[in-house]
Amino acid sequence: MPASFFDVDGTLVHTNLLHPTVFYLTNQPNPLRSLGALARAALGGPRMVLAELVDRRRFNELLFANYEGISSDRLLTLADEAFDSVMKRAVYPGARDLVQRCLGEGHDVVLVSGALDFLMERLARHLGATAVIANRLDFKDGYATGKVLRPIVAGPEKARLVREWARDHGHDLGDCFGYSDSYSDVPMLSVVGHPCAVNPDYRLAKLALTYSWPVIHLGKRPAVESRMLERLP
Repeated sequence: MPASFFDVDGTLVHTNLLHPTVFYLTNQPNPLRSLGALARAALGGPRMVLAELVDRRRFNELLFANYEGISSDRLLTLADEAFDSVMKRAVYPGARDLVQRCLGEGHDVVLVSGALDFLMERLARHLGATAVIANRLDFKDGYATGKVLRPIVAGPEKARLVREWARDHGHDLGDCFGYSDSYSDVPMLSVVGHPCAVNPDYRLAKLALTYSWPVIHLGKRPAVESRMLERLP
């Protein structure tokens, strides 16, 4: 039986990792703590911008450091609200239909995301996905330490995690499907037999054209028209 592996941000939803983080920082126990948390995050902004350009894993580490000191109880208590107000309304039109179509073909559907596991579990239930590969915060005495448990789900590491998940669940990767919007996910797309570009960025759209990968646009116009790409060297 095949499996379908989906990136999330930009592929199924038009949010990114920053949006739920801002939600949690603005929903601290009191306004002063929220203001302080947002100020610290703003000071670290330039480092995160640079990290996103150079090392996606490092970007994840810097971003999730902002959760330090938040209790696991508060994270989970606010998780439904965070999902409803940030992620649920950001799901692309057609995203659930695409997931359901894969399920209808008998596939396991796995969300592969750098977002936090408890939010991805809610998105999986909403879309009907069967499993989640996502980042997990480290906790000590019930409070987030600001660290992310290894392995960090980002960049090329996604490819390794997909390979391991497929092996552990008896899937032949040659029969599996992969979906992403980002050129940074080419390693993940390359380990499956049937890669597909969804809402692709410029470089992924060009690569998909070169290798005749299917391209799907969910709820947005193509960033680059195919006829324009065909004229590029």
